[in-house]
Formats: sequence, C-alpha cells, structure tokens
Amino acid sequence: MILSQQAETRAMAEGRENIVMFPFMAQGHTIPFLALALHIEKKKGYSITFVSTPLNIKKLRSAIPPTSSIRLLEIPFCSSDHGFPPNTENTDVLPYYRIIDFLHASLSLKPAFRELILNLINEQHGCPPLCIIADIFFGWTADVAKELGVFHAIFSGAGGFGLACYYSIWGSLPHRNADSDEFLLHDFPEASRIHVTQLPKNMLDADGTDSWSVFQGKNLPRWFNSDGVLFNTAGEFDKIGLEYFRRKLGRPAWPVGPILLSMEGRARSGRESGITSELCNKWLDAKPANSVLYIAFGSQNTISGSQMKQLAMALEDSGTNFIWVVRPPLGFDINSEFKAGEWLPEGFEQRIQDQKRGLLVHKWAPQLEILSHKSVSAFLTHCGWNSVLEALSHGVPLMGWPMAAEQFFNSMLLEKEIGVSVEVARGPTCEVKHEDITKKIELVMNETEKRKEMRRKACEVRDMIKDAIRDDEGFKGSSVKVMDEFFHAAFSQWGRTKLGQNHEY
Repeated sequence: MILSQQAETRAMAEGRENIVMFPFMAQGHTIPFLALALHIEKKKGYSITFVSTPLNIKKLRSAIPPTSSIRLLEIPFCSSDHGFPPNTENTDVLPYYRIIDFLHASLSLKPAFRELILNLINEQHGCPPLCIIADIFFGWTADVAKELGVFHAIFSGAGGFGLACYYSIWGSLPHRNADSDEFLLHDFPEASRIHVTQLPKNMLDADGTDSWSVFQGKNLPRWFNSDGVLFNTAGEFDKIGLEYFRRKLGRPAWPVGPILLSMEGRARSGRESGITSELCNKWLDAKPANSVLYIAFGSQNTISGSQMKQLAMALEDSGTNFIWVVRPPLGFDINSEFKAGEWLPEGFEQRIQDQKRGLLVHKWAPQLEILSHKSVSAFLTHCGWNSVLEALSHGVPLMGWPMAAEQFFNSMLLEKEIGVSVEVARGPTCEVKHEDITKKIELVMNETEKRKEMRRKACEVRDMIKDAIRDDEGFKGSSVKVMDEFFHAAFSQWGRTKLGQNHEY
C-alpha cells in the first residue's frame, strides 16, 4: 500500500480529513467555491471548513443546505480600518474602481488566517488540515500553508485559457512595449495575437507602478509556493491554458469541473431576484423552442447609458424574444433602482410588454433555470466563467460582450478556439451602433448557417462536460479522475507530515 493510501485510510478513520476553503469576498468567487465545497462533501464525505468575514458568513448560512455539515468560520475584518464604509465586506457593494483597494485591504487578513490554521491544528491535537484551497487573489495563503506544512492549492473559478492570458499579461505588461495595437505573449505563444481593445481598463492603463500592478506583483509570484492549481473547467476544451500553468509554475493544473451551484443553491445564496422562477418559467413556456435571447452581464458589471439604449434599439429592430437582466448604467449605483424611463428608449418597456416579446428583470434572474429552458436559444453575456459554464452545460451558444478581468480572453477562446460564440462588443465604454448589434443578433437567432454551426458545437461541448463529470458504476469522467488525483496528492503530503510528527506512522 502506497503512503498516500495509508494516509487516506488513517485520516478517514480519525475523522481528520478537514479541508479549509477561503474565497475572495465577491459573489463571482464565492459561488464556485461554495459549489466545490458542496461537491467535495457529497462525493468524498470530507469535512469542510469554509472561511470568510463575518457578514459574508452570515449570508452563507442561508446558502448552506440544512443537510450539510460544512463549518463556517469567521475571520475578522474591519472595513473602516481600510477607508471603506462600515460593514463593507463584499465587492458587491463597491463600485468597480474600488475593488483594487479592497484587494489591497485583504492582504491584512494574513496574520488572522495563520492564527486560524494554528487553532485548527490545535483542535486536532497537532494534526494539520488535509489541505487549504484558496482564492487566486490570496496567493499569500500559500506562504502560510508552506510554513505550517499544509498542502495548498489555488482554486480558480476562471478557466485555464482566460486565466493564462491574465497571468501572463500582468507578469510582463507586454502591450507597453508593443510596436502596434496587437501583441503576442512571450511565455504563452499558443494564444493568438491580442489587441489592446481586448484588455480590461486596469490592465491597459497599467505601467508597473499603479495599484493593480503593485498588487499583482505581490500576489502572482506567490503561486509558486502553492502545490498546484484547481480549475473549474474540463480538460477536453481548455487544454491550452492548463498546459501554460503546468509549464509556467512547474505544478499540477487540475481541471476538476465544471462544478456548478444548483438552482436551489443559487436561490439560497442571498441574491435578491427581480422575478420569481414561476413567473419566469410561465413567460418562457409561452415561447417557441429556441426563440429567446437571454441577456445578463453578471453581478459586478453594467454597460453605459448609450450602450444600453443602442442594445434596446437592436432588440426592437431584430424582433427577437428576449429576457434582459437590467441594472443602472455606468455612473450610477449598480444596486439602486432601475429607471427604465430614463435609461431606455422612450416607451420601450411598454412596447415590449404590449407585444409580449421582451421581459426586463431587475437586479438578478434565476439564470440556471432560464438557460436550461427549451425556449432559450442564446445568451448575450459578459463572458464571466461561471456564466459561460452554465450556458455550455446546457448547450446554449453565446454572444460575447466582455467587461473586465479575464472575460476578454474567455471571449477569444469561445469564439476562435471553440466556435460557440460571436463577439458583440468589448467593454463598458466602447462605442456601439444598434445596427451592428442587430446584425449580430440576427446572425445568432435567425436560421443562419452560423447559428446551426454554433448550436452544433455548443451541444458537443455540453456532451464533453457530461462525460467529464460523469461518475457512475463502471465509469469515471476525466474531471472525476483528476479530483481523485488531487486528493491523492494531498493525502500523500498529509501522510509525510504525520510521519515526521509521529514515527508510528
């Protein structure tokens, strides 16, 4: 019996296979972490300690199923110490430009996190947790894990390709020295040429001394102290990016997904929905199969007022059925009341209601339920990886309108490499004309050859995903096998740590 098997057997017998999980305090990060935690608990039966700040823990309590034994553990954080209003513990209540300040503030959590891990070790009479799984923005947790002899993995809710481009560009800012508006990534030549319009604003403006550069300059090198990177993706359609990290870090890159939070879990996660699932399904049930365009830009993004009006005009011109999750445009509090009379063409909301052709949903919609409905034909999205996986898991083609972070590179992958998307626009401030958007909508929603090709490829990816996560008698999908490999590696180190502490091992 190899050491990792001995360690696994002993750990399970002693009930000490504790996994510590620590996401960055943002909805788009917490959701995949929670999905992974529930997945590990269900499939492996291991105990999970889920760490976050007090107000986030309070919200998470309602998101955890009553049958779950996940332990929620608070880590102290005083937002006013960092120049934020009291009780600011999540990016959802911050304007986008302040997220970098929140990231810098999160570095202050290191001493408390170290103490938290030491307390867990003491609780288990000197036995360390099986592993720490931490956020891509919490590279410093690898330092703590290394010091205390705990196996450590970064978990990325982003895909391999998008994060590879993101990591590479922040590492060298190649566009600063490019001779044209297009450039190659010197350590990631497999990626196609990148245009400066495909860079998020914080990256485009970076000069190495700005706040984002300073943060990433501290954060990304610390990934080398980790034992590997977990990705919420499937290796079948994301090979290039995964290989980049294996080569760059000299560490494993484990594609263990897609792991998605269930519709019930989403409903419990504390998001205030602008429509009930029942009303949404009733509206969709009245529409023909593959006739509805779903539009949503995620929890943190919005478009400009002019873009919003151009998109509305395009929806009218195209004559397509649609569900649009609307939030106030740039320059307004994204969480405030949406004023259709001010931010949409005059009479737009009344016309689409009268024609029963469109549905405006404020704040948040039951996205998984919408994407799984037979009436939905395509998804106009910001290309956040959670949304991408939810669409592709149901064979739904995409229309890309990336906004920030690695979303621009996700859009590249989806359109150029996988062939399941058409890009509509880039960013929250680019100039768009409704005539151009109309053409893209008609290309994807009407009976065109492009639509047929995209639907065929989206269904192929859906089947890849089903096979990757399949785990039944006699068959283990690729993502299931990789998850096993990850835990074997963790148990192997756990066993060696115990061996050093206790010679009877």
